Order: sequence, then structure tokens, then C-alpha cells
Amino acid sequence: MAEQIPGQEYEYEALPSNYGLSHNMMAGAFAGIAEHSVMYPVDLLKTRMQILHPTTGGLYTGITNAVSTIYRIEGWRTLWKGVSSVIVGAGPAHAVYFGTYEAVKELAGGNVDDGHHPVAAALSGACATIASDALMNPFDVIKQRMQVHGSVHKSLAQCAKTLYRTEGLQAFYVSYPTTLCMTVPFTATQFVAYESISKFMNPKKDYDPFTHCIAGGLAGAVAAAITTPLDVIKTLLQTRGLATDQEVRSARGLFNAAAIIKRQFGWKGFLRGLRPRIVSTMPSTAICWTSYEMAKAYFKNQMG
Repeated sequence: MAEQIPGQEYEYEALPSNYGLSHNMMAGAFAGIAEHSVMYPVDLLKTRMQILHPTTGGLYTGITNAVSTIYRIEGWRTLWKGVSSVIVGAGPAHAVYFGTYEAVKELAGGNVDDGHHPVAAALSGACATIASDALMNPFDVIKQRMQVHGSVHKSLAQCAKTLYRTEGLQAFYVSYPTTLCMTVPFTATQFVAYESISKFMNPKKDYDPFTHCIAGGLAGAVAAAITTPLDVIKTLLQTRGLATDQEVRSARGLFNAAAIIKRQFGWKGFLRGLRPRIVSTMPSTAICWTSYEMAKAYFKNQMG
């Protein structure tokens, strides 16, 4: 934290005159890579548990069973299969994500005073995810294709080439509308919750890693639970090319995929992977926000 001038209160949220969009983007890129790299194994478990018709070796009864089965049959390294895709995509996507968040929040009046601004937080979060998902969606598709049990894809480039050759460019964006239907409410809910919890825990808005960590984790858990049904639909669309069930392979979009899940598994089908999604999202958002605020504080300190 920058050295406080006697008689002058230090405001963490007050941006220095030479602190610009590029610094928010660098902080966001750092946060995105840190978040996805650390929590990747749990994300892989979530994807596998959401597959509607997995092959025999990919059928699990719970998180513990999934971990032990993967370790016994495929080895520990499998838990990191496809991580290169999120590392390559997460940096630019999160740079855009947090850059957009800070820019829209400023324009919407979210930084004008010490008051609570949930509308500005929700709007900035929604705009941030629309922009970042346009970059991240193809990498997310590649990641999930590599995560599925029995996947023959060995690298990011090989998977991308195969996917483009066999299913065309649309395969990289078939889930984009569904992704936005999930991530817009997820991010809006998360940002409002994060801003609200942070203000309650840290009314002075000082740099406080503990507050950022707890607020980020709780905000992520709430948002994850609410949007799990849409995440199940997204997973179906992004992995349809590997499905053994013909109806799943021919899924055409959000509503058609939802109808397939309802018809084959009932309403409980929309909650597949709920526990690992919450388990992964809580520390994931905690790491993301803590890393972002830490990087932001570092840049401000350098300029102070």
C-alpha cells in the first residue's frame, strides 16, 4: 500500500491520475491465470460429472469416487488435461473482463462516493462477461473436449484443428448464447454480492486480502448455485460431438438441449455437477478477486 500522507486518509478505491485501463487489464490477466490454474482439477471433475451418457470409465458416484477412479485408471496427470487451453485463453479474456468492469463501473457512477451502487455493479459485471466470453468461449470448448473421459485430443492445437475440420467454426460458438445466458446473471449476481459483502466487511474500502477472499468466495458460491442448470446445458452443447447418445449429438441450442435433459433425466438433471461447481467456484472466485485486488494494490503502490 502506498505511504499515507499525514492528515490525509488513504482511499484504496481512489484511482491515481496515472492509473489507466492497461493496469486493470494486467491485474485481470494475472487474476484469471491464477484462478483457472489452481482450480483446474475440480473444474475437470465438474465437466465429467455433467456428461449425460459417459463411457463406463467415466461414470462416477461423487467427487471422492471421481478422484479415486481417475487416479486409479488414468493417473494424476489426467486432472490437468486441457489446462493449456484455459491458461492461453484466461489471460486475454480476464484482461478484457476486468478492464471492461472497471471502465463501465466508472461510467455508471459506481465510484462517485462511498455509497452502495448495486445497479452499477450488476451492469459492469454483465458488460464484462459479454466481452470476455467472446474471447474465452472457443478455449472453453477445447478445454471441455479434452476433459471428457476417453478424449483422444492430446494438445490445444490438435483439438482445435480436429474440431474445426469435423464440425466447423460454429462448434466453437454453438454454446455462446447459452454461456451468456449463464454468465451474465452469474457475473451480475457475483459482482453485486461481492460489492455488498465487501462494503459490509470493509466499509473504509482499504486493501484487505481477507475481505477480498471471503467476499469473493461467498459471492461465487451464491452465483454458482443459481446458474448450475445453465452450466449443465452449456456442457451438453460443448461436448455434444463426443456424445454416444444420438439425441445429445444432434442438440441444436439452449432450448433444445434443455428439453433433452428434462426428457432423459427430469428436473434433477439440471443439478448435475452442482456440488463440484460450488466447491470449485468458491475458492476460484476467492483466488480471482484476491489476486486482482492484490495486483491492483501493487500498481497503485508503484504509482503512489
